[in-house]
Amino acid sequence: MSELTGLRARKKERMHDAIGDAAVSLFLERGFDRVSVNDIAAAAEVSKPTLFRYFPTKEDLVLYRFADHQGEAAHVVRDRKSGIKPVTALHRHFRAGLDRYDPVTGLSDHPEVVVFHRLVFTTPSLAGRLTWYQLEDEEALADALGEGIQAHLLAAQVLAVQRVLARTNWQKIADGRTAHDVHPEAVADADQAFNQLP
Repeated sequence: MSELTGLRARKKERMHDAIGDAAVSLFLERGFDRVSVNDIAAAAEVSKPTLFRYFPTKEDLVLYRFADHQGEAAHVVRDRKSGIKPVTALHRHFRAGLDRYDPVTGLSDHPEVVVFHRLVFTTPSLAGRLTWYQLEDEEALADALGEGIQAHLLAAQVLAVQRVLARTNWQKIADGRTAHDVHPEAVADADQAFNQLP
């Protein structure tokens, strides 16, 4: 029975990825607002109802790529070693992402990543939906930090810092610099920003 369940889950995951990949390819080629849900369904060879079973909104067809990072800050805080302050753990995690040139830090010059970020940051409906994802992350991080207004304020500050750092890094790369060239500045910016947090 579990083998059958595993097969179904893998099949659903492949379908999810195929629909998402078809959508992102079309969006990058034509622009988000010039692609209809019908276009995506046709490219993925699925019906519109099937598409919406996997992705509730058109924006989710793009932003699902951020799903791997959903709740990441909360996990970092919960999984930190004893004696390590939450902000220190989050700072180290972001720095490690910079050293890996992780796209979520904005420090990736892979052409597809740069174009993908441009799509997200310059399409108002995508930027708005991304804010919704970030608010969910903020709530999860606040829960991991504790109770009360202090936890919520710190969560908001941390995620704002990460957002500004990532956007700054991406902009420098979008302006034609390499990730390797931007890396020292990105590290210095991250150190300065995280050191200002309580």
